Amino acid sequence: MLQSDARQHGIQRRTGIVKQFVGMRPGTKLFLLSAPFLLLVFIFSYLPLYGWIYAFFEYRAGLKIFETKFIGFKYFLSLVNNPVTASEIVRVLRNTFVMSFLGILTSWMPVAFAIFLSEMRSKKIRGIIQTLSTLPNFISWILVYSVVWSMFSVGDGFLNRLLLTLNLVDTEINFLASTEHVWLTMLGYQIWKGLGWSAIMYLAAITSIDQEQYEAATVDGAGRFRCIWHITVPGLMPTYFVLLLLSIANFINNGMEQYFVFQNPMNKAFIEVLDLYVYNKGMIGNNIPYATVVSMLKSIVSIVLLFTANKMSKSVRGESIL
Repeated sequence: MLQSDARQHGIQRRTGIVKQFVGMRPGTKLFLLSAPFLLLVFIFSYLPLYGWIYAFFEYRAGLKIFETKFIGFKYFLSLVNNPVTASEIVRVLRNTFVMSFLGILTSWMPVAFAIFLSEMRSKKIRGIIQTLSTLPNFISWILVYSVVWSMFSVGDGFLNRLLLTLNLVDTEINFLASTEHVWLTMLGYQIWKGLGWSAIMYLAAITSIDQEQYEAATVDGAGRFRCIWHITVPGLMPTYFVLLLLSIANFINNGMEQYFVFQNPMNKAFIEVLDLYVYNKGMIGNNIPYATVVSMLKSIVSIVLLFTANKMSKSVRGESIL
């Protein structure tokens, strides 16, 4: 009897909470629903900003921050006053901007691939192609490098052995330590790894296009390519433009995992992007204050690019992304 009363009391209590939630104003309900995500953003995005304090101390790993020497804006000024440091920043910014620009330049490829998949008649073949093209996204860059090593390395690489067997070359080619076409090579790896995954959102956008438009166009005599050009492509443009603006705002954040595993003394001058540069200086070079300053510079540039992209969105589409 007591257990039954306790259970009934619990049900009534939960029912009362649900009724209170339903009776709230829409803005309050929306805030409560988004509160857990806001908390996660605060914990993982804002609390780490406390680490910027390392930029003002001569900190070394293993020491307590306030037991080290306060240096103020020493490393901030070195970005401008030290020619060597300034040239390094220009070099890594060049690499970062080039790689990001190439990514934006090829951002149409997931759209084309999504259209290609949606136009395939055989669902079985389409499913196989989509699965095979999406799987590389779930493979770490370490495994990608292992595959590339087995294909292009000197000595045991498949391609070098094939070229020597066919007498197409006299000596092996060191593809992985080459300084030629480094940016395009990295872009090729990125496209291979992320093309199928990037196309998923566009496939979802294609399914949301009203099918009556295709039926009406077919009745009017439009062929498949006319339907693609005049219905599918315009239907994908809003999604494409929003993602393009977000990628522009995220222009300077192109990660470091890929470049970390592929870097070597031969290609480091071309492959060292800003994130990798911060890692090399902070973790390997044990110059944590300087690495913190560079990461702060990166955050400032990212904010400027975000507001620039938002302004572009307002002027072109009449809508803000913020």
